[in-house]
Amino acid sequence: MLLRAVIASTVGTSIEWYDFFLYGTVAGLVFAKEYFPKSDPLVGTLAAFATYAVGFIARPIGAMIFGHYGDRIGRKAALVATLLLMGIATVLVGFVPNYSQIGIWGGIILTALRFIQGIGVGGEWGGSVLLAMEWSKSRGNRGFIASWPQFGVPAGLILSNLAVLAFNAIAGDQFSTWGWRVPFILSAILIVFGLWIRLGILETPVFSKLVAENRRERAPVPEVIKRQPGPIVRSALIRLAEQTPFYVFTVFVLAYGTQHLKLSNSLLLNAVLMFAILELFTIPFSGHLSDRIGRKRTYLFGAGLMVVTGFAFFDLIDTANPVLVVLGVVLGAIPHSLVYGTQAALIAEQFTPRMRYSGASIGYQLASVIAGGPAPLIATWLFAVYKSATPIAIYIAICALIGFIATIFMHEYSHKDISQEYAHVGGASSKPTASAP
Repeated sequence: MLLRAVIASTVGTSIEWYDFFLYGTVAGLVFAKEYFPKSDPLVGTLAAFATYAVGFIARPIGAMIFGHYGDRIGRKAALVATLLLMGIATVLVGFVPNYSQIGIWGGIILTALRFIQGIGVGGEWGGSVLLAMEWSKSRGNRGFIASWPQFGVPAGLILSNLAVLAFNAIAGDQFSTWGWRVPFILSAILIVFGLWIRLGILETPVFSKLVAENRRERAPVPEVIKRQPGPIVRSALIRLAEQTPFYVFTVFVLAYGTQHLKLSNSLLLNAVLMFAILELFTIPFSGHLSDRIGRKRTYLFGAGLMVVTGFAFFDLIDTANPVLVVLGVVLGAIPHSLVYGTQAALIAEQFTPRMRYSGASIGYQLASVIAGGPAPLIATWLFAVYKSATPIAIYIAICALIGFIATIFMHEYSHKDISQEYAHVGGASSKPTASAP
């Protein structure tokens, strides 16, 4: 069942991230001219990235909604719901009429669907990580097991980029008209497959134990905010070392490269594809490394390396040399995967079992509002003001440094039992509470 749980988490997460990244990729390449054509190029790009950022604003809302149900009715049920929500919204994006057909309403509908996508992704991460991690019976491989849902990010990035590359080649000059829509519509097939996988998984032993002992929290979201506010805040802050760089390296680079450096879509999409392929190997490795040397040490090493990576990234990109452009993008995968592969277990382990889905999800997704969503917007604004990529590299370094400092204050649980209620949290851990739906 552990193997089936890992597969279900990884496959489902890959599909959801395919949906989420597909929007980001197309936003940088198409949405500015298709949905905001009356704007100048800079304003159009900002508007396109603003619709993109809305998905990140919605993610903490999804974390609270599905965190509640994940801690009340189970990890599995919440994950099935998030996959359905995300899938329906993504398919509908492929049918939204452009500006020439319905005017600004096209952009408004896109924004609404992006918000729904964000709610789905906001509830997805916590459940996927817990479904895998809570089936692990060994403390010695928990980081490695928990890293596999993180594997879904590069897998989803690869699928979305391959889809865009394929239909860019098939549609040619018509890509902006209809070619970009097909990958969104075809995601329906992936959703059906993902549901089939997830419906065949049993509930985790940790949650089943909570049910058997009648220890489910009545209102897990407000309770975890009250009892474990520190881990929530620290979980959000450590992600600045990962979220900001990632969305600069994989989303902003598409607009920056095509508009400023006049590089081809295909070159940049292939570079991001190589970034994701490398992470297929380095993310599980970093999870394994965290089992050997500890979560905090692994994360601190990755965050420290990220402080300087942004400068090297833009130095290589700005050469406009195809080989060096690919090298620059791929270089960003090394520090990112060190923190991202470790992150799942590091964050989830901070929270007591009865509030773990809620606490881990909220802490994780708060970073989406302060780091992930704004990153392409802030990077676009910095370049517009300073006409240089150096301020963007400084921005990445500051975020990585904040993440480094916050990690120092995280607790190390890599070799501790996390199936029992944490005594220091108190509340329902000291006595059973009546269960309510």
